[in-house]
Amino acid sequence: MAQIVEIRWHGRGGQGAKTAALLLADAALSLGKYIQAFPEYGPERMGAPVQAFNRLSDEPILVHCGITNPQIVAVLDQTLMASVDVAHGLPDSGQLIVNTSKTPQAIRQELGLKGAHIFTVDASAIAQDKIGRDIPNTPLLGALVKVTGLFDITMLLHDTEVKLKKKFASKPEIIKGNLEAIKTAYDTVQGKGKE
Repeated sequence: MAQIVEIRWHGRGGQGAKTAALLLADAALSLGKYIQAFPEYGPERMGAPVQAFNRLSDEPILVHCGITNPQIVAVLDQTLMASVDVAHGLPDSGQLIVNTSKTPQAIRQELGLKGAHIFTVDASAIAQDKIGRDIPNTPLLGALVKVTGLFDITMLLHDTEVKLKKKFASKPEIIKGNLEAIKTAYDTVQGKGKE
């Protein structure tokens, strides 16, 4: 990782975009990377559009501003695509990962994208099945790791387990469900780049 990798997460309040950015940052930090993770929201409430961001690098990060040209965009809620330009600033070489049951080709057509690599995963269905709630952040994190190759999945699972044990020590089923959701999304994400 010679340069700064910038990631933008799009979601709605309560879907875990901020948590996904923090979990990704924690995993990068455990590898000795320099990291930034921060949300962008105002007085919004549950269900309102939110964004979260990551910067990862092998060198100190001296930039402290919003991210306008991310190499990676993760969309936790496909309904946002009707009102938010989720691909704004994404270069032709960028990667767009969408929580949807649609194919990457269908998303490309829906967004009218000519460039970028598009990937899809039904993170909501995975979350319902493994966690019991439609909180797609950890499944989308698994898909992001598969698509980008930023981390080894085993390392991500271990680091996430350690982090979740601090928060959910009395609820091992939540920890287990989230780890299974990450792995399932990692194994089932669709897309091979520019279709």
